[in-house]
Amino acid sequence: MARKFDDLSEREMLALAIANEEEDGRIYADFADALLENYPSTAKMFTEMAAEENQHRRWLLDLFVKKFGEHIPLIRRQDIKGYIVRKPIWQFRPLGVDAARNRAAEMERDAERFYRLAAARASDAAIRKLLGDLAEAEVKHEHLAAYLEEKILTPEARHDEDEHARRRFILQIIQPGLVGLMDGSVSTLAPVFAAAFATQNPWNAFLVGLAASLGAGISMGFAEALADDGKLSGRGAPLLRGAVCGLMTMAGGIGHTLPFLIPNFVTATVIACVVVVIELAAIAWIQWRYMDTPPLSAAAKVMIGGALVFAAGVLIGVG
Repeated sequence: MARKFDDLSEREMLALAIANEEEDGRIYADFADALLENYPSTAKMFTEMAAEENQHRRWLLDLFVKKFGEHIPLIRRQDIKGYIVRKPIWQFRPLGVDAARNRAAEMERDAERFYRLAAARASDAAIRKLLGDLAEAEVKHEHLAAYLEEKILTPEARHDEDEHARRRFILQIIQPGLVGLMDGSVSTLAPVFAAAFATQNPWNAFLVGLAASLGAGISMGFAEALADDGKLSGRGAPLLRGAVCGLMTMAGGIGHTLPFLIPNFVTATVIACVVVVIELAAIAWIQWRYMDTPPLSAAAKVMIGGALVFAAGVLIGVG
């Protein structure tokens, strides 16, 4: 059963403070480890912050031994009613650099509040002084984090990290998503419009488009996930890339399939054609925005390819 903070003795408050500092130091070390590969400068900053937490723990340990002896009772955050429990780092994977920095700032504010409340309840002068000093240290720790960020995360280092993050985002999300969107939007044009013009029945065209979109999405998702494990290429987790590619493939095909739910053939076909143009324009914009493809070149390639596939579908359908 959880205990109230006000019921803790000075000995138990010191034990809790020791446990808190050890846990926070390990969290900062976990941040550093998680960010080391992609954000080495930020990882170094968290390593420095972990060292600060370890220093605080040593101060608390020295005072505890002096006042109460060698045995430290096991008291943790989750044992105290109303205390915010820290989630383990593995629940935040993949860890974003901004999320880590924001969580660190929140941890410092929580630690300061704890030490001020503990100092207010302490009757022993030495304990009250150390707890008060640690409260001030946590305030300074926020400034230390800002200082370390300024010192370690120089504009050049931050630019390198941001550029690396941008490349990783393109490799892991944009590239497989674009491949999927292109395949779904273009490859399903022929079967959908062939079925539409061959049967003049929107429902038949919808069923063909739905089957083609789902089939293409599953196929492209597996192909992307199995083609590259991401270790040598740096393209990241294959399951993530496969999911992005598969979902975008389905989305590309479903977009111009949904209008065929409209019973009127002419209306459904016209709306589907408008959706196709929007899809192809979106593909061209993504190529220009993220792949540095000249806008006219991107639009021309996508529109020509889409027009050829669309014409093939129509010709097959009316033939």
